[in-house]
Amino acid sequence: MTQDIDYARYDRIRPIRWTGDTIELLDQRKLPFTVEYVACRTSGAVADAIHALIVRGAPAIGIAAAWGVVLAARELDATSRGEVETAAEAIERLEPVMQHLNAARPTAVNLAWALQRMRRALASAGDDWRSVLLREAQAIASEDLAANHKMGKLGAQLIAKGSGVLTHCNTGSLATAGFGTALGVIRAGVAQARIERVFAGETRPWLQGARLTVWELQQDGIDATLIADAAASHLMKTGQVQWVIVGADRICANGDVANKIGTYQLAIAARYHGVKCMVVAPSSTVDMATASGGKIEIEERDPAELLGIGGVRTAAEGIDAWNPVFDVTPSELIDAIVTDRGVVERPNRVSMQTFFGH
Repeated sequence: MTQDIDYARYDRIRPIRWTGDTIELLDQRKLPFTVEYVACRTSGAVADAIHALIVRGAPAIGIAAAWGVVLAARELDATSRGEVETAAEAIERLEPVMQHLNAARPTAVNLAWALQRMRRALASAGDDWRSVLLREAQAIASEDLAANHKMGKLGAQLIAKGSGVLTHCNTGSLATAGFGTALGVIRAGVAQARIERVFAGETRPWLQGARLTVWELQQDGIDATLIADAAASHLMKTGQVQWVIVGADRICANGDVANKIGTYQLAIAARYHGVKCMVVAPSSTVDMATASGGKIEIEERDPAELLGIGGVRTAAEGIDAWNPVFDVTPSELIDAIVTDRGVVERPNRVSMQTFFGH
């Protein structure tokens, strides 16, 4: 029997707020020293915010995009000569907007998934298509929060009491509707006294671990130790870590996982040191249409992000840099994929088909 979790204590942060006519996005570029929300009044502003990493994390990106479609629907009436009366007309007018939102971060499958849900809702709507879109965006957000709570409990059950865990990037409330995916498991594990030690990698070049993850845990009164990304293997060798727990931006039909760059090398190090590897993501992150990780489009960002820190250049002029944002971890290096539909242990094509095939 699992222990109940005090979500009010471990679920305090909301990165996305709907005000009724705008969405407010917690500017994650300015954390941890400045807590500031950016108001987006147009779908274009939402797309720009997604691309600029004001909002980040696969589930949060999908939620923000859904609200972007709601804003775009309101823009139609404001910019057209007359009201857009029918859902069919709205579908035609909103499709370029949704394609623009989808292009903002192509690797995270939740973005395309959320937009497809908005398309389906619109396709079955009548004259009330505006309110239908509003309700669908609200549902995407509330379902994500409920899924995170469920995954937290499921993942925590896999962890033995007294364990230490290492996480990468930021997979908490800031990356979701709330509570988090991998960080949700860690929150649940701490609440149930299963996890005694939490380590977070800094996660270059945007330092999501250093700026966001340890700050989030601090808000909940959870002690966490920050490490340099390059210290992970040495930490595992000391025996202080029993699980690497990470999120995902896309999970393929064979169980391969695309996640923040650096995840692959953590999984390799974990396997060598006898440390287990857990991936935590909602079922919306599973892409059964993509056979394996080799089929995933890996986003590359501006090489300048690697040439300095905080706007201060650290590399000599004329130096080239390569800046892939994600890597792919093969399924054979993953011990468990935790989703809101259940836990897939030792994932492969057969077990993924059993859980997620249609």
